[in-house]
Amino acid sequence: MDYFKRAQELKNETISNRRYLHTNAEVGLDMPVAQSFIMKKLEEYGLNPKPCGHGVTATLGQGGKCILLRADMDALPMPEESGLDFACPTGDKAHACGHDFHAAMLLTAAKMLKENEDALEGTVKFMFQPAEETFEGSRDMMEHGILENPKPDAALAYHVTAGQMPIGMYMYNNTGTMMFSVDGFKITIHGRGSHGAYPQNSIDPINIGIHIHLGLQELIARECDPTKSSLLTIGNFSAGSAANIIPDTAVLQGTIRTNDKEQRKLLVGRMQEVVKQTAKLYRGTAEIEFLSNVPPLICDPEFTTEIAGYMKDLNIPEMVPVPDASSSASEDFALIANEIPSSFMYLSAGYMDERGTYNAHNPKVQFNEDVCPYGACCLAHCATEWLNHHSK
Repeated sequence: MDYFKRAQELKNETISNRRYLHTNAEVGLDMPVAQSFIMKKLEEYGLNPKPCGHGVTATLGQGGKCILLRADMDALPMPEESGLDFACPTGDKAHACGHDFHAAMLLTAAKMLKENEDALEGTVKFMFQPAEETFEGSRDMMEHGILENPKPDAALAYHVTAGQMPIGMYMYNNTGTMMFSVDGFKITIHGRGSHGAYPQNSIDPINIGIHIHLGLQELIARECDPTKSSLLTIGNFSAGSAANIIPDTAVLQGTIRTNDKEQRKLLVGRMQEVVKQTAKLYRGTAEIEFLSNVPPLICDPEFTTEIAGYMKDLNIPEMVPVPDASSSASEDFALIANEIPSSFMYLSAGYMDERGTYNAHNPKVQFNEDVCPYGACCLAHCATEWLNHHSK
């Protein structure tokens, strides 16, 4: 099958599916509308989908080797200001990261692969995943058997990008870390409240929190290997209810990200020591809760090189490879990549006009729907070629 030609014929259908998911944006693990819609579409395309945790899976093919194709489908808890006539109407949910594209493109890939099922020399397994933004979805589906019955031998995923990036670029990394780890944390500091006029009667958790914040930054400046990349961000610091009251507690929330497993181990361990000892120094206590736990996304070099080769073989003039890509953002597809040979690639989906002013996670972001045939084609083509080359 000429997958690119067929994907172009199905472009309007892919866009329609994308817009339905966009308008009906859902966040987190529980996504009943998306789950039902995906299952309905897969059934229409001749597959037999099943729930897998809070996600959806299905298989097709001839047995033998198995490749997993993954798409996330959750939105972000934020308003949408795109101005699009199919924008999410809730005011507090928005597909500002392009996951609606991923799910729609994988649906089209599933349709094309089903049409070409007799020619497949193996099995394709589909993974429609919730809760990537909260780093829960991959783990949820793994706990419910996505890597079993059949067990995939390899996995492939794509992610669209926005901004000033024309259609056709595909970014990958077959030599190092594609995306950083993420350890999200919540620090709760316990002190003793008091009237602001009598600070000597208090154990000020805000003061403790300030010193913890400064101490954590020193871990990056003085304990991390400067040849590696590490980030520690405090994105939330909340305490108190009035200007003249020293509160009992304060809360800091943030993330640790790094492109190196040893740096990650160092930072997670030392952070706990700094937090507890700093609180003790100022007569308080502190506890840490880890909210996410995702390793660096390191793609399998051989598999990624192979997939990039299959994409080049499509001989589509607009498609331009960008090797050695890396991002300090994080992806829970890393949990899949930790278990089986995997590849994760970006597909450019931006505009070279005013619509390309904004990037992902901005309420005004827009993604270019012309990417739809490219993504669907690459998923189907690469799966088919990999199975054909590994069937024996």
